[in-house]
Amino acid sequence: MADVVVLGGGVCGLATALLLARDGHEVTVLEHDPDPVPGTPGEAWQQWHRGGVAQFRQPHYLQPRARLVLDAELPDVSAALAAAHAVRFDTLTTAPATVPPLDRRPDDDRHVTLTARRCVLEQVLGRTADEQPALRVRRGVTVTGLLTRPLDGRPHVTGVATTGGDVAADLVVDATGRRSPLPRWLLEAGSAPVREESVDSGFAYYTRYFRSRDGRLPEPRDRLNVALGSFSVLTLPADSGTWSVTLYTASDDRPLKELRHEAAWTAVVAACPRQAHWLDGEPLTGVLPMAGILDRHRRLSDGERPVATGVAPVADAWACTNPSIGRGIALGLVHAVALREVVRQHLGDPREFAAAWDAETEARLTPWYRATVAVDRARLADMDAAREGRPPPRPHGPGTPGAALARAMAFDAEVYRAFMEVVDCLTLPAELFTRPGFADRVLQVAGEHEPPPPAGPTRAQLLELVGAA
Repeated sequence: MADVVVLGGGVCGLATALLLARDGHEVTVLEHDPDPVPGTPGEAWQQWHRGGVAQFRQPHYLQPRARLVLDAELPDVSAALAAAHAVRFDTLTTAPATVPPLDRRPDDDRHVTLTARRCVLEQVLGRTADEQPALRVRRGVTVTGLLTRPLDGRPHVTGVATTGGDVAADLVVDATGRRSPLPRWLLEAGSAPVREESVDSGFAYYTRYFRSRDGRLPEPRDRLNVALGSFSVLTLPADSGTWSVTLYTASDDRPLKELRHEAAWTAVVAACPRQAHWLDGEPLTGVLPMAGILDRHRRLSDGERPVATGVAPVADAWACTNPSIGRGIALGLVHAVALREVVRQHLGDPREFAAAWDAETEARLTPWYRATVAVDRARLADMDAAREGRPPPRPHGPGTPGAALARAMAFDAEVYRAFMEVVDCLTLPAELFTRPGFADRVLQVAGEHEPPPPAGPTRAQLLELVGAA
């Protein structure tokens, strides 16, 4: 078996390390942040400093796909999450009132998630990793570069250089997240440039956390992520009677930057009749702003040859997207399982491993990245239209199935169920549209209905609210 070094002790790094250690490898996780894993979830929220994770106390949600992966691959983590009072939540219960009643089906459990605050999930994974044989987590270690030797005229990674000395490895896994320096390290090692596409997702987020006064979570009266003209509302249940409420906007919408102030933020949420009751709790934070989030995709291949071998980026170190639709950890866990399978089959040959890892990632994960970016662009177009007083772009023709699906789901039970397969990270939009008759049904329903009027303030009312607060 192999010596594997995983860079980054976040959620996906620890999950990857657990999967590989349980497959017989000796795994070392190198984590920059020095603080040890707290003993309890409560201490994780109150005391744990994770400067290397920008979103550590930002809104967090595990899609049902993530729960399915954990149940299948790391069931002890699922059990520990439940013991930490993570909440089970059925996403099919959030259908808009305009959708006819849904008949329950035998496989509907796949729409159930188990979710918690980010710090609680990481605390559970951290404690599990600390107890795992053949897995060592070294905290407070800064990686400064790669150790390499030439192979076919390109760098083959043989380990990493750190502030505490060199660490050799048969495979280096980059799980350092959105801020991954891997492209720079590879260039310094003499590789060709990593292929990268990157653009600001275009959103700004304003979040507050709350705790229940009686232990009960607010009852959802709409989907968890609701578009209301030039802003969206994100209401996320979490563990131990806590939840978050997020208002997110176009990042260049200057008047709405006032949402960083508690009075303006509260006034806007209170003006949303289906979300206002989420304010009925004990505030745990002030307004937590976040912006500058990238949609970014990297590929360690020029299409014919890898730029380097012996290294595998996973999760956000490979690609990252707008977090408002919550796909990052679900897809990161899928990616981690895929890595274990490629390691099983190809680790003995660096060339075969690099080619197989690129092919697996492009086939299984890149379509999700593309679909998520398309959602971002469509939502920004709707926000721009609302700001300018125009109706939202009307979906039509085969080139706009995603936009048509988002409209039609509010009026048709079968379309809504299919829509939730996409939301829950179970099925790609493109796969839905290969089902016989589905595309025609979606386009017909979308063409027959105008979008329901937003259940919230108009643009004029919104500007008045933030201006008066």
